[in-house]
Amino acid sequence: MSEREVKVVTPQREIDCYLALPGGEGMHAAVIVIHEIFGPDAHIRDVARRFAAQGYVAAAPNLFTGEFQRVLTPENIALVMQSFAKAPPDLRRDPSKMAAFTASQPPERRPVLEVFGKIQSPEMLASFAKDLYAVARYLGSLPEVDPRRIGSVGFCFGGGMSGRLATVDPELRAAVIFYGQNPPLPDIPKIHAAVLGLYGGEDPGITGTVPDLDAAMRTAGKQFEYHVYPGAKHAFFNDTRASNYHSASAADAWPRVLTFFDTHLRSPAG
Repeated sequence: MSEREVKVVTPQREIDCYLALPGGEGMHAAVIVIHEIFGPDAHIRDVARRFAAQGYVAAAPNLFTGEFQRVLTPENIALVMQSFAKAPPDLRRDPSKMAAFTASQPPERRPVLEVFGKIQSPEMLASFAKDLYAVARYLGSLPEVDPRRIGSVGFCFGGGMSGRLATVDPELRAAVIFYGQNPPLPDIPKIHAAVLGLYGGEDPGITGTVPDLDAAMRTAGKQFEYHVYPGAKHAFFNDTRASNYHSASAADAWPRVLTFFDTHLRSPAG
C-alpha cells in the first residue's frame, strides 16, 4: 500500500485530498471516504487505509479546506459538542432553530456554531456535493482506477454527503451512509447507485428519518437496504470516540460494507 496527499480542482476551488492506494498492478475500484464534522482526521485516514488493504483506491477529501478548516479546530469542536449534547436532536436539520440556538450560547462558542450552521445550509451542502463529484472524476482519471467502479462511504456529516453525492453523480455505483442525514427526498429519482444505510438505534434524530428515505427510494424504484443497530449511538463506528463507539455494531457493519462494495464495485457490469 502507498499513500499521498493531492490537490483536487473542483469547479469552485481546490481542495486537499488524502489517497491510500493498494499494491499490485492493474485498475482498481475506488471509494471516496467522506469525513465527519471533524474533518479528515486520523480515524477517516485509517478507514481509507482499511479500504486500500482490501484492494480499493481510497480518497479522503477535505471538504473544509480553507476557511472552515481554520475555524473547526479540535478545541473549537470540543466546545460546540458540549453545546450540542444538550440540544434537541433535530437542531441541525432546522436552520431557524440552529440560528436561535447559536444566539443563546456563550460568546466564545458562537463563531464556531455559526460555521456549523453555514456548513449545513442547503446551499453549502449542494456546493460540497459538487466538490465530491469532482473528486469522483479525479479518481476516474487515475491510471490505478477503473472509472466504471467508483463508490462512496461517509460518516455523520459525511454520511449525509455520501447520499447527496449519489443524487448528483449518475456514474456513482454504490453509496454507504453511516448515520447521516437523508439526501433531499425530491432528488431521490436522480439516484443511480445502490445505497446502504447503517444507523444507531440510540440516534433518534437521524434514525427516525430513515423510514422516509426507505419509502422514497422504494417509490422511485431505487435500491436501498439499511440496518439499525440496537443500543448503538451516533458515530458508533468511530473507534477513536470512546463515548460513542459500539464495538459489536462496528464489527458487524464493516463486513456488511465490504460485501456491499464487493457486490457493486468488483466488476464493471456490477
